[in-house]
Amino acid sequence: MAISSALCLPSTPRSKPYFSAADCRSSDSGARPRIEMPAASSLRGGRTSPLILRFPPNFVRQLSIKARRNCCNIGVAQIASASWSNDPPAFEGPRSAASSDASAVPEAAGSDGSTLVGGGVDHSGVDLGVPVVQDAKASVVAKTAALFSSDGSLAVHAGERLGRGITTDGITTPVVNTSAYWFSNSDELIDFKEKRHASFEYGRYGNPTTQALEEKMSALERAESTLFVSSGMYASVAMFSALVPAGGHIVTTNDCYRKTRIFIQSELPKMGISATVIDPADTESLKSTLEQNNVTLFFTESPTNPFLRCIDIELVSRLCHNNGALVCIDGTFASPVNQKALALGADLILHSATKFIAGHNDVLGGCISGSEELISKIQLYHNVVGGVLNPNAAYMILRGMKTLHLRVQNQNSTALRMAQLLEEHPKIIRVYYPGLPSHPEHHIAKRQMIGFGGVVSFEIAGDLSTTKKFIDSLKIPYIAPSFGGCESIVDQPAIMSYWDLSRPERTAKYGIKDNLVRFSFGVEGFEDLKADILQALEKI
Repeated sequence: MAISSALCLPSTPRSKPYFSAADCRSSDSGARPRIEMPAASSLRGGRTSPLILRFPPNFVRQLSIKARRNCCNIGVAQIASASWSNDPPAFEGPRSAASSDASAVPEAAGSDGSTLVGGGVDHSGVDLGVPVVQDAKASVVAKTAALFSSDGSLAVHAGERLGRGITTDGITTPVVNTSAYWFSNSDELIDFKEKRHASFEYGRYGNPTTQALEEKMSALERAESTLFVSSGMYASVAMFSALVPAGGHIVTTNDCYRKTRIFIQSELPKMGISATVIDPADTESLKSTLEQNNVTLFFTESPTNPFLRCIDIELVSRLCHNNGALVCIDGTFASPVNQKALALGADLILHSATKFIAGHNDVLGGCISGSEELISKIQLYHNVVGGVLNPNAAYMILRGMKTLHLRVQNQNSTALRMAQLLEEHPKIIRVYYPGLPSHPEHHIAKRQMIGFGGVVSFEIAGDLSTTKKFIDSLKIPYIAPSFGGCESIVDQPAIMSYWDLSRPERTAKYGIKDNLVRFSFGVEGFEDLKADILQALEKI
């Protein structure tokens, strides 16, 4: 197994998708890998190509069941059967801008008439083809748009079907477990450092499995570039740290994920960064803050947590851009299926991929998408600090995203129907859901969202104990702090997220009442969930 993993090196780095590697395609005979010397025609620029190992066609089938189990079924078989070409693969897949600034390196004639490809030693007088890169990027965008007209198709195929960094006979993208990437010789390393040869270098800077994931998200968000990291919270921290300078000022909203609020209020001041907190719908306060302060960034969730308030992204973006401020939207509660923040004018869109994007309550991850210019700045910070997404986690998120549109559409439907039912129930005081006409920003949600999400918040007619009894009487959902997965999850924010605060403080500061419930609907049957909620309400 170690041999096969070492052989299948990435052909496409995050930033420059070209790499020449050995061909590992199976031969038609023999029980052991057969070493072959490359033909003279495969020698380029006087440099020796790697040896070719050819595996028999039944190599993967011969992997023992125990070996596959020990490898946690994370794609080792796919890696072992990966086929690599001595020539660069056709550049056909959709690429984020950060991964396509040197996406195609053309062959060029050397001074002696020899052919130089990619990392050839003699580059004197050779145009390394930036215009060709731009043409290739435009071609990729055109091909993607022509073939994939829906988010459903993009969620399944973007970053993989039309070309990925790993050329393999496997349908799924393999996991590349490595901490570093090797170079053939010192000249190739120098070419890499001087941006004439494209490769990965170190695991903290990029990974081909993660790159496929980033390209998929870029396609879904219609973004130039995407960076995936270890968690949604780290994505926020990296974004703030990379884009807001000392002395900068940010604007945020009072309804948001509590840990984000804690970082803004407790950690940013240590960096010399101040903040103004406004109501999500208070555009007048936003205008005055923009006029009175040198605002660097406006940051908010939309919908927000836990009251699902919606920001007029188009209006806010216009106001902020007129005053030189960036706009970053945390779209975790919406997902790319329900809302396209970048198309509405935002500069950046951030997600906790742990939630709807991965969708199976089994992996942590975060991502941020936007222009190549902004994502590159965050990438530089990320390369220094860390917060790397493990390639196994990247594989799991890739897998989860293939059903993203199906899951979210189902959750949209269940949540809307349940919100309508709850709003009519005598034991429910109030329901918070953007799909209801009673929601304060329903008119905004209708304009900028396709669906309204799978989370509903509501207030029980009762106190802390009554609400606890309702939650404890539920039989289907898990009591847990997350949301967006296949399994339904319920929590009482006063206990789950704000128990360290007194009742008056959490109510006065954040509007968190003892009777508030946040319910994340999974993909269970609507009638089952309905019956469970109704029987729990009967118990109080």
